[in-house]
Amino acid sequence: MSMILSASVIRVRDGLPLSASTDYDQGTGVQECRKYFKMLSRKLAQLPDRCTLKTGRYNINSLGVSYMMLCTENYPNVLAFSFLDELQKEFITTYNIMKTNTAVRPYCFIEFDNFIQRTKQRYNNPRSLSTKINLSDMQTEIKLRPPYQISMCELGPTNGVKSAFSVDYKGA
Repeated sequence: MSMILSASVIRVRDGLPLSASTDYDQGTGVQECRKYFKMLSRKLAQLPDRCTLKTGRYNINSLGVSYMMLCTENYPNVLAFSFLDELQKEFITTYNIMKTNTAVRPYCFIEFDNFIQRTKQRYNNPRSLSTKINLSDMQTEIKLRPPYQISMCELGPTNGVKSAFSVDYKGA
């Protein structure tokens, strides 16, 4: 079954988590992906604004380099990035940039989780999305500017082993 498992709002310059969904799935694969989630959040400033990390059974998608989600590998890209786009628009209209730039403690906007949960439920049941979003616009945007595919080696050292590669994205 394809679905969104979790979502986070991360400040780009330092990887500070500002808000996140409450996650109920504690499976081993999901726990492993959360480690990649954290590693990826530290590298956001070096990555393009739309990217995907495939970790086997799960994908981690990032939009605007500060809205991230974990979903099953077969979750459609167009829905994933529409979901992230909706989170981005709501977060920007709810919190001003000065407030997010001056945040000092993790999850200081945790009340945004309510919006994340409602939106996640809608996107996990695509039939309820019929009039809410224009998927054709997002599909066109993804075709014109496909997400950058992050490789595991680009995350840097894992389990104490340093990678021979580094992230140095110049953009197309």
